[in-house]
Amino acid sequence: MDVWVWLNFTLLFLAGGLTPGPAVMLVTTASIRYGFWPSIAPALGICFANLIWITLAASGVAVLARAFPDAFLVLKIAGIAFIAWLAWRTAFGPPVDLLRREPPPRSRLFMHGVGLQLANPNALVYFGGLLPAYLDIEGDLVPQVIISMITVTVCEMFGLMVYAGGADALARRFRSRAFATWFFRVAAAAMLMSAGFAVYLTWSATGR
Repeated sequence: MDVWVWLNFTLLFLAGGLTPGPAVMLVTTASIRYGFWPSIAPALGICFANLIWITLAASGVAVLARAFPDAFLVLKIAGIAFIAWLAWRTAFGPPVDLLRREPPPRSRLFMHGVGLQLANPNALVYFGGLLPAYLDIEGDLVPQVIISMITVTVCEMFGLMVYAGGADALARRFRSRAFATWFFRVAAAAMLMSAGFAVYLTWSATGR
């Protein structure tokens, strides 16, 4: 991968890591509820799912998506429904206690991150549509894929840790039940907006 291509690739995914979306909201709410370090578990799950997406993109999932559009449309709809369910649970889940909760097992938080990112229909657009443009198909794909995996992971973790740290620092504000309730509803709205954008992209792509 050419150094200038890599720099542009890094800037793209660094901006993506800092853009609010379902992954950011999941980690942010985990940081508020359980603290900074427990929120790293879903962040790692999100990064692990990204590695799966990169592997699929490098193996030609974009070609399969074009060859079997109806099958991928069903997958995208399922992903949108999953994010909508997460948004509902975020907005109307159990009330936030005045004291932080004991976090669930880290493995469960990790799998929440994996499930969210694998179900995120925007990830198919991001990795399936954008990543192949940065790969030189005439060159050796293995080192390019490894570089892509490391770059995406570092950018994603940086963005998620920034949000997790900020949420942890503001945790005292969440002792106000009204503030906490409205924050989680705004977070849920951000998730729904992301899902809505995916619906728009799907509608535009299929002409339906």
